[in-house]
Amino acid sequence: KIVDIDMLKKLSIRNYALIDALDIDFYSGFSSITGETGAGKSIILGALSLILGQRADFRVIKDESRKAIIEGFFDISDYHLRSFFEEQDLEYEDGACILRREILSSGKSRAFINDTPVSLAQLKDLGERLIDIHSQYQNLLLGNDKFQLHVIDVWGHNNDLLLQYKSDFQNYKLAKKKLLKLQEERVEWKKEEDYLRFQLSQLVNAQLKEGEQEILEQEQKILSHAEEIKGELYTISQLASGDEGGILPILKTLISRAQGLLRIYPDLGELTGRLQSLYIELKDISAEISGKEDSICIDSERLVQVQDRLDMIYRLQQKHQVQTIEELLEVQSQLESRLERIDTSDEEIYALEKEIADRYILLLEISVKLTESRKLAAAEFSRLLEEKARLLGMPNLRFEVELVPRPEIDEMGAEQICFLFSANKNQSMQPVAEVASGGEISRLMLCLKALIAHVTVLPTIIFDEVDTGVSGEVADKMGDIMQEMSQYMQVISITHLPQVASKGRHHYRVYKQDTEISTQTHIEELKDRKRIEEIARMLSGAKLTDEAMNNARVLLGKNI
Repeated sequence: KIVDIDMLKKLSIRNYALIDALDIDFYSGFSSITGETGAGKSIILGALSLILGQRADFRVIKDESRKAIIEGFFDISDYHLRSFFEEQDLEYEDGACILRREILSSGKSRAFINDTPVSLAQLKDLGERLIDIHSQYQNLLLGNDKFQLHVIDVWGHNNDLLLQYKSDFQNYKLAKKKLLKLQEERVEWKKEEDYLRFQLSQLVNAQLKEGEQEILEQEQKILSHAEEIKGELYTISQLASGDEGGILPILKTLISRAQGLLRIYPDLGELTGRLQSLYIELKDISAEISGKEDSICIDSERLVQVQDRLDMIYRLQQKHQVQTIEELLEVQSQLESRLERIDTSDEEIYALEKEIADRYILLLEISVKLTESRKLAAAEFSRLLEEKARLLGMPNLRFEVELVPRPEIDEMGAEQICFLFSANKNQSMQPVAEVASGGEISRLMLCLKALIAHVTVLPTIIFDEVDTGVSGEVADKMGDIMQEMSQYMQVISITHLPQVASKGRHHYRVYKQDTEISTQTHIEELKDRKRIEEIARMLSGAKLTDEAMNNARVLLGKNI
């Protein structure tokens, strides 16, 4: 049992609705909150819901020149939430946790966990692990089949089995999705298979080589201008070495005359050497030019071959919308891969079909275990719920959890759950949402929450006037149930019933106070005589009588 462990330790509210500044310290066990209608209990609950991830309305800001700030201080040291903080990349501060929400008059809001900015989704995710706010609106969940199934799985400790089943079901669905996609692709592939093979054969037959296009384009340029090139090379050769006016014969004459002067003018030796070097270099150049002239062939047949090859390459590039042979080779590789996929698709489909069949058998095996666990849990849960409900003024209540097989297994298993209910002896069992009154549903939900309290890890539950419409002995029993729940978790009840309020270890009163310029909501923890007076007012109204005070003392008993 969780005893004397504070969960929600403090709630701080600034500039929110009718609240200028308010701080509430909370404690472990069972606490009750009372106050007249309209005093502001729902305002405090609304502020609390904001730090649990609910959407904000900027109209709740009291003074638009300042932002509204709500902070909740929690002790989470005993609730194994370190992994959540690590997954969200948040600092885990030895079990201390502060949730903060800031609402700006611009309509924007900001959320923080331990002073680290977070998204609203992250805040909501953590908030759902900390507090369950149970209002009359939540009673509608009793008719929700997913909620009903969740209750039975919680009661049956099916979490590990359900996680395994959901994981296997997800893999099963992914395999089916993959098979469907492959089958659809295969149909489309088959439609275009002949065309793909034709495209591939064109590329294969082309026998393309990397770098080939550049070489062919250069050869085409030379062949196209062979006669012009050959003529220009001949002219250059003649200018260099021709007998009439060629540079080489002239240079040779220059060298001969310079050498003749050396006998009488030795200073010309260096220049003569340079002329000789120039002659040798120019002679080599001339020889190479002559060689290139000889290598140029006017070959119209080869030109046609080159042009045809390039035309074929250009057609393929245009067809496949690419610019280079390398890209064409990549297209060829892709076509080969697609056709290989088509060729092997039958084998792949067969393998997937076998995998799906194997996964389905595995799912059925786990679903059978899940069904058996749910049957056992449903029987025990029904019996215990009937026992608790009879204590709340429903002596003829019958309750049954019906397991209805699904036409096809889904992510939750092979069956859905239906809560059947009858309040009278002669009344047939019907779905609870169809036949139970509002008061009966409130009491059933309280019993339900009480039953699963000790098998959940939820630290705090807040009951928001779920005792509306009951009184007397039933109200007293409801208080007992909440008190019993507080052995496992922190329980806070907003109530109008003195029988419930008197059960709390701690008692808070919400009240409004008028000033010259505004009305403000306040809260105070009641102790000793103040608490007796509050219970007495709830019993007798505004006028405190000795009888009401004595009755209040009796109700409070050891809680004062």
